Amino acid sequence: MQRIAVFPGSFDPFTLGHKAIVEEAIDLFDRIIIGVGYNNEKRGLVAPQKRVRLIEDVFKGNEKIEVQMYRGLTADFCRECGATFLLRGVRNAVDFEYEHNMQLINERLYPELTTVLFFTPPRYAAISSSIVRELVYFGGDPTQFMPDEIKLKDYL
Repeated sequence: MQRIAVFPGSFDPFTLGHKAIVEEAIDLFDRIIIGVGYNNEKRGLVAPQKRVRLIEDVFKGNEKIEVQMYRGLTADFCRECGATFLLRGVRNAVDFEYEHNMQLINERLYPELTTVLFFTPPRYAAISSSIVRELVYFGGDPTQFMPDEIKLKDYL
């Protein structure tokens, strides 16, 4: 049986912290599905379909990584993908509390799902998608916080 993990998020945009989590986890799983969540109520910087393409560019050539857009509950998406692991990154204590609560809920929704937490490397711990979005909105240069494969022009 394959060890399949889902790494869910809005990834608007995908940051160096996100990339570091995937790179750290890749050897533990046979496949990682990066799930780009779509929320009708959130206006993103970039359309979810474009986020999928941008993240695919980051991991181009790595057959163990797949990127998919999804709607609805993450637990349902994991079940549909045949994933039994949920991959999450933790930057700080606030993230840990949130992820712990989500793990308790997901365990009830999909008991076969195991949440695996990775601590974001310290050099990326202050980076969040919302901070990067704010930099873009106000004309700042967020490139130092994003993978080289994703160009700033893709977000303008």
